[in-house]
Amino acid sequence: MRWPLPALLAWCAAWALYALCRTAGLTSLQAVFAGAALGAAAAWLADSGWRRLFVAGGFPLSFVASGLAADLPAWAWLAALMLLVSLYPRGRWGDAPLFPTPRGALHTLERSAPLRAGARILDAGCGLGAGLRELHAAYPNAQLQGVEWSWPLWLVCAARCRFASIRRADLWAADWSGYDMVYLFQRPESMLRAARKAALEMAPGSWLVSLEFEVPSSSPRAVLRSEGGREVFLYQLPFAQAPARCMPTPCRGVPRPPPEGASNCLRGGRATVAQACITPPLRARSAAPSRP
Repeated sequence: MRWPLPALLAWCAAWALYALCRTAGLTSLQAVFAGAALGAAAAWLADSGWRRLFVAGGFPLSFVASGLAADLPAWAWLAALMLLVSLYPRGRWGDAPLFPTPRGALHTLERSAPLRAGARILDAGCGLGAGLRELHAAYPNAQLQGVEWSWPLWLVCAARCRFASIRRADLWAADWSGYDMVYLFQRPESMLRAARKAALEMAPGSWLVSLEFEVPSSSPRAVLRSEGGREVFLYQLPFAQAPARCMPTPCRGVPRPPPEGASNCLRGGRATVAQACITPPLRARSAAPSRP
């Protein structure tokens, strides 16, 4: 069916179920839960993350706008708020929101980034597991692992992705060393931080793969384009320098010797990702002689 007909049908079905539940004597809260559950189930039939969000959220939003929500008890609003906070904890507000990896976005990844059998791949911020499923399709013989901080998403991902090892952890505190590939679907503001972490922890020859967003001041080894127009940027460690373009923030670590022709990127104490702006280990910093 052509969009938005599936969404309209799902919303009508949710309202019909709500009316049926109320006619049967159920409370307003029970009827709302039934309609919302039907909308969430129908959302999985949509072919993209945005459309799933529209299908699932249509009935609850229209219910609130209709004024019927005044019949709900006060604790129902508190429960909804607590659910939202658990799905997206305050400490993770700077990370990407819940946008699943589209189906088929990584189907040609193995051709451009071939990995050995048994290679270790990490989905950093695995959410509901859509990215892990795409990685499993591309690398069926790899050892897949995922980290997710939100405990409801962690539980759902662990149930959906039995082929992978899922743990609840902060993707920025997790150790990326030992992985042959780290996959990200973050936001533009997070890519510089991800590049610094990868340069510090990942071995030469390993891959950092980002859906949609580039690493500043670094040239990707390859760029894949899916049927939906999504771009996947592939970077192989160490990062390759892009044409002279400086990072927006000063280098706070110890840069490696600049590559030839990169002098323009060192004005004002700035450095490129290709120079691996790496903060040295704590032991190295403590052992360094203090300056007067």
